Amino acid sequence: MRGLMKNKLLAFAAVFVVVQVVLALAAPWLGFQDPFKQIMVQRIKPPNAMNLLGTDQLGRDVLSRIIWGARTSLFTTSTAVGLALIAGGSIGLAAAFYRGWFDRIVMRLMDVLFAFPILLLAIGVIAVLGPNAWSAAIAIAIVYTPIFARLLRGPALVLCEAEYVLGARAVGASDVRIIFSHILPNLISVILVQTSILLSAAILVEASLSFLGLGAQPPTPSLGLMLSEGRNFLLLSPWPAVFAGIAILLLSFGFNLLGDALRDTLDPRLRDAEGARR
Repeated sequence: MRGLMKNKLLAFAAVFVVVQVVLALAAPWLGFQDPFKQIMVQRIKPPNAMNLLGTDQLGRDVLSRIIWGARTSLFTTSTAVGLALIAGGSIGLAAAFYRGWFDRIVMRLMDVLFAFPILLLAIGVIAVLGPNAWSAAIAIAIVYTPIFARLLRGPALVLCEAEYVLGARAVGASDVRIIFSHILPNLISVILVQTSILLSAAILVEASLSFLGLGAQPPTPSLGLMLSEGRNFLLLSPWPAVFAGIAILLLSFGFNLLGDALRDTLDPRLRDAEGARR
């Protein structure tokens, strides 16, 4: 914890992410305009005192729609990554712990899913479930499940051969107790780093699906959908598309920066290398 507190980059990344998350989650209580309210006489207005980021083609406030769109993106991606972590992490841990035929069969199935391009697989899942935010979350979760399975299986294989794990088996500890008490706690750093990085990538995937009309549906505010709608009015009013793109960039950048800072702080090899340079 002392190392975490001393890392200025990690502190900046954490504050950067927390500010965006708080703005999105507390949007209903922060006094922003109604993101659904249409004022046709105020359509495609540039930034002004009433609408700080201008208005879109239906006269809706761009700032409030961006804040609520970030709320939609965070809800979708956090749900997706959480489901992928639970499913993929459980598969990876079980494969590393039991090995043998179970490991070979399960990981070959993960390889099959991993072979599909991310967007193509997500589009296929949404084609079955129908386009909406929940379908996008499930599609992203399915796409990221094999990634978590691979990421956790590798270090779990090493931990399963550790002396304290072999000792726990020797004294008759149950498989569940060994996994949750001896193996999983030692994977927390890997989980935190990869979750942050995959959240960054998931925000881009969710925005891409919404841009294609496969994510959140109108009139629900969505950053990707705002980008898609705003491209038709770039010459008249570029503000909705430009500011929606910047919002996507900042969200993704924040989680990516947080993941890199966590990796630099929690990885003992990187800490030792940094200490040697000093």
